[in-house]
Amino acid sequence: MLKIRIQCLITCILLMTITGCGNDQRILEKIGLTHTTSFDLMPGGMLKVTNSIPLAVSEGQRPREVLTSISDSSKGSKVDLSRQTQLVLVSGQMRNILFGTTLAQRGFWDDIDTMVRDPSVSPRVKVTVVDGDAHDLLVKNYSNYLRTAQYIDRMMESETRFQSIPKVTLYEFTRDYYDDGIDPVAPIIKDIGDHVKVNGIALFQDDRYLMKIADKETLYFSMLSKNFKLGSLPMRLSKDEEAKELVLFDSLVSKRRIHATRTGGNSFKVDFEISVSGAILEYMGDLKISKEEDRHALEGKIGEKITSQVETMLKDMQKHNVDSIGLGNEIKRIVPYKEWKAMDWREVYPEVEIHCQTKVKIKHYGKFQ
Repeated sequence: MLKIRIQCLITCILLMTITGCGNDQRILEKIGLTHTTSFDLMPGGMLKVTNSIPLAVSEGQRPREVLTSISDSSKGSKVDLSRQTQLVLVSGQMRNILFGTTLAQRGFWDDIDTMVRDPSVSPRVKVTVVDGDAHDLLVKNYSNYLRTAQYIDRMMESETRFQSIPKVTLYEFTRDYYDDGIDPVAPIIKDIGDHVKVNGIALFQDDRYLMKIADKETLYFSMLSKNFKLGSLPMRLSKDEEAKELVLFDSLVSKRRIHATRTGGNSFKVDFEISVSGAILEYMGDLKISKEEDRHALEGKIGEKITSQVETMLKDMQKHNVDSIGLGNEIKRIVPYKEWKAMDWREVYPEVEIHCQTKVKIKHYGKFQ
């Protein structure tokens, strides 16, 4: 008798569990999995929000659904977007958030904060600034690519792999926003007709986009901000426009060391030591790189070029008062906590004395050596 009662109890529990799952069942064909969302600032302070939703369709049908809403806030737009489709919109598979230039320059922390607080949005969603209108880029159809959102996502993955841009997610942006010793950054992309290209790195003061690192200089930013492998760096070594001395430095391995010292009161000095090694794939100039003496001379020229570029970049950051490298975190290590909290880093940072030194090693210079 007891055995029969136990079996009946187990059967009831299983039936209740199955019934519960059935009530919460979601059919894939009825779900709109948002892949990319864009935000743009409209006149009057309104927000234009666009969702790109990939569709599982047969040949000849639409590969995606694009929804656009103009609202006071991102959450308000979510309600409006859901009214424009028969699909149930969900954010669990979101890959990218795109911000138009105008909104990025005003500041978009409220929109980032909304995403961070939403448990359905992954902290690994990428944050990207669009040079221009993010909506126009997201809705555009590129002839060589079936789905624009996926095309952008794969391009960004490829570029971060080769160190040309930093990989910035909701997690990294939020972490640096709240950290008082560093400012956030984000990659910039731009529509150039038939393609989208990486157009540099946006540097922020808090959540406002104030300064841009040009696309040809992004690898120098990587040398300042982290250690890395891979990467390719074309350089013009000659200062004279008529003289042509060019080098392609490839398969780079870059390491950096930062040493901060106090020179008195709220005065500080920061020294960067950058060590770069790699292979010469192309060289145009008067030196014979097969000769050891000329090879050392070329290493010196490359080192001088890198030092000049990174020092100019750091001075420009100080001019715009964006601490994108995190010098504040280096200063925090050498001053007492109470003193750091009492310090106005925005006033101190532009006056920090910065020096850079670069050591270059050519490991290979061609197939025949």
